[in-house]
Amino acid sequence: MAMLENRTTPSGELDSGYAWWRLVLTLVLGTVACVGNWSVVVLLPTLEIEFGTVRGGASLPYTGTMLGFAVGGVVMGRLADRVGIVLPVMIGAFLLCVGYVMAALTTNIWQFAVLSAVIGLGSAAGFAPLISDLSHWFRKHRALAVAFAASGSYLSGAVWPLIIEHFQATHGWRSTLIGIGLFVPLVMVPTGLLLRRRLQSTTYAQAEAVTEAARNELGLKPNVLQAILVVAGFACCMAMSMPQVHIVAYCGDLGYGVAVGTQIIALMLGLGVISRLASGAFADRIGAAPMLIVGSSMQALALLLYLFFNSQSSLYVISGLFGLFQGGIVPMYAVIIRQYLPPREAGVRISLVLMATVLGMACGGLAAGYIFDATGSYRLAFLHGFLWNCVNLVLVAWLMLWPKLGRRKWEAMTA
Repeated sequence: MAMLENRTTPSGELDSGYAWWRLVLTLVLGTVACVGNWSVVVLLPTLEIEFGTVRGGASLPYTGTMLGFAVGGVVMGRLADRVGIVLPVMIGAFLLCVGYVMAALTTNIWQFAVLSAVIGLGSAAGFAPLISDLSHWFRKHRALAVAFAASGSYLSGAVWPLIIEHFQATHGWRSTLIGIGLFVPLVMVPTGLLLRRRLQSTTYAQAEAVTEAARNELGLKPNVLQAILVVAGFACCMAMSMPQVHIVAYCGDLGYGVAVGTQIIALMLGLGVISRLASGAFADRIGAAPMLIVGSSMQALALLLYLFFNSQSSLYVISGLFGLFQGGIVPMYAVIIRQYLPPREAGVRISLVLMATVLGMACGGLAAGYIFDATGSYRLAFLHGFLWNCVNLVLVAWLMLWPKLGRRKWEAMTA
């Protein structure tokens, strides 16, 4: 019962047994709450038929979900900085319940898109705020812990699409949404209440001293680093969105069926979990920025492979590789923020960067839908994603080189 008490914790408990138990609870919450990110991906072909719209129109609910997810992440991240993680989790559970039940009653694509934004707001509680909260409980294994927290989203993508497809086929999509809306708060509310324990203020003060020293060594002002990470995050997820958002519809267009597409996205995201955990473990050894370069480079390679191969077997292989390559990218932004930026602002700063990644997913998913409508093919959509990936690579490479380049420039100016 001691872990249920709302009390402070000495800094000596960082990386402790309780911290790892908190990690498990965070992973459960993320897996359940992030259902909103993936349900509409499975439903995209159904919505296209149900509401009599084109592919671009059927992509609107996904865009609404991502916009709600982006805004909700910043708002709830700021709330978590001030009052802790429990209240954001409770609000998220309520919004998911209301959003899913009401979405089941919609009669047109615009109503569904608006309620998808409500669902996105609720799902936001299971991502950036949880990542920020957990990062404060680890020092030595912070990258691995952040990767675990971020894996809830991908584990959700590995599990929920299969569940949703099954119940959609047997009970219809409307009943499936109502079931999700009733199930989610039953898990989130009691699990969230287990996270009431808080760190004491001296722990934050110690962390601030460490980040300030690292920031001085980097040689970039906090808001400049923030802006670079925001643009880099947006670019990488513009690239990432094409396979994640449209692979189910793509498989349907190729004649393989929605069920095959659902299996492929589950495989992609399941391997993405492995990628995130492995990336976290390596980042604790080699640093987050080098790990970010590796993941972004490999994601670009996978996007190129989609341009040349589209058989059913090759899509399984390429999508699996895509999951392994890109899964560790997003958590690295959070690790970089915790390394260089003030810890008491971690919730809102991590949420701002992850908001950019979510907006990249939203805009990229919508753009791919309209590119398909204009060309009748996803080929240019994959190329579009690859070019955005190149933007990300340039920014991250510059960020890695800046400490050396900046120091040389300063030495040349003062010589």
